[in-house]
Amino acid sequence: MNDNFVEKHFSITDPANVNTVIYQVNETDPKFLKDSPKYTIERLESTSQKIGENTRKTFYIPEENKEDKQLVILSFGQERVVVNMGILEDDKVKISKHPVPMKFKTLYSDKEAEYKDFLFTPNLKRPISIIDPETTEEIKPILYFDESTNEIKGKCKLEPYKSYFAFEIRDENDNE
Repeated sequence: MNDNFVEKHFSITDPANVNTVIYQVNETDPKFLKDSPKYTIERLESTSQKIGENTRKTFYIPEENKEDKQLVILSFGQERVVVNMGILEDDKVKISKHPVPMKFKTLYSDKEAEYKDFLFTPNLKRPISIIDPETTEEIKPILYFDESTNEIKGKCKLEPYKSYFAFEIRDENDNE
């Protein structure tokens, strides 16, 4: 475990063929909003223990948590993901009884290739997280400066014919 973790933790049980990851949503201090995203996310570290066909996962809360935090709970199953929300209040985690409806967009490539470079111009004020649903690992973009357009751009290596899950945290009235 990371040194900035204390004994604050909670556990969930994933049924067979389900892998849950949890992100803590952090709101940026208003004095840094001009140059930073309004929200950032931090994936909670976890440990797993197999119990029969189920997996008990224990998630660890960073020590610096002094206030209530929103949680995004992503449970990846066979060809689907269930998105839920929770709140970390003091030493208690409250999870919504009903998953929150989300809007989804699909990126699909039918070109033959081992990997496809997905090019994009990142909005550094609203970062997007891309997750491989089979491994639940994040696909980190490689940022570079495009001299011809004078912009910071990014690219990710994505496998063709494979689905990925991407999400961003933003306010409901944020239309960018």
